[in-house]
Amino acid sequence: MQLLDNHVVLVTGGGSGLGLGVARHCLAEGARVAIFEVSESKVRQLQEAFGPDVLVMQGDVTRAADLQACRAAIVERFGRLDALIGAQGIFDGNLPLRETPLERVDSLFDEIFHVNVKGYILSAHIFADLLEASQGAIVLTTSTAAYAADGGGMVYTATKGAVRSLVGQLAFELAPHVRVNAVAPAGIAGSQLRGPRALGLEEQKQSDIPKDAFLSMFKSLSLLQELPTPEDHGPLYAFLASRHNKIMTGQTVVADQGLLNRAVLKAPH
Repeated sequence: MQLLDNHVVLVTGGGSGLGLGVARHCLAEGARVAIFEVSESKVRQLQEAFGPDVLVMQGDVTRAADLQACRAAIVERFGRLDALIGAQGIFDGNLPLRETPLERVDSLFDEIFHVNVKGYILSAHIFADLLEASQGAIVLTTSTAAYAADGGGMVYTATKGAVRSLVGQLAFELAPHVRVNAVAPAGIAGSQLRGPRALGLEEQKQSDIPKDAFLSMFKSLSLLQELPTPEDHGPLYAFLASRHNKIMTGQTVVADQGLLNRAVLKAPH
């Protein structure tokens, strides 16, 4: 028996990177999967790759109307929803406070908070009744940046701290019918997190960082030396999304490869 047999799972931001890896793992675990993705070109690629097996919809997580259309399509196709997995996000290029032009702060804040936080709030609001009916689950994505400095710039870090807190509040509000948890990844191989339009970085992705340089930095900080792929995170999301999880809500699983368990005075053996 597979972990997600007889589950209908929606992955927002599932067009590439972490979201796509998680969606693929959910499929492998037996789920019927819907993917919500803002990029029209990625939607076309997904439709060609998955064919009729996956419901792929184009839309923006910051627009309630787009999410409501997604909800209607899921109800028409599947009749229910068992799990909402939120995987969308925008990075901020690790830009420090003093290097952020003052005149760009408003637009940078609005852009990143809208996608990284508002998108999760709208999704939870619009799909809550379906998830309550199925005794389902919400699994959001935060980051190790919510726990330690220098995992992003000021705005990205603030959004990930907000998501961590949002998980606790949603778990409280939606109990006992909906389990709400999150995963906090650290480094991810081939991460497709793009930069913000507010800084002119919308065409840049974390995967553009030279692989050797990124891997060297990761190994210098992490206890486990293998840089995980998006698919490697799939089992965590799948368990939290599944009915087999009867023990966790309001929690964030920190998937940091030992990054936060750093030595203070000496290097690990």
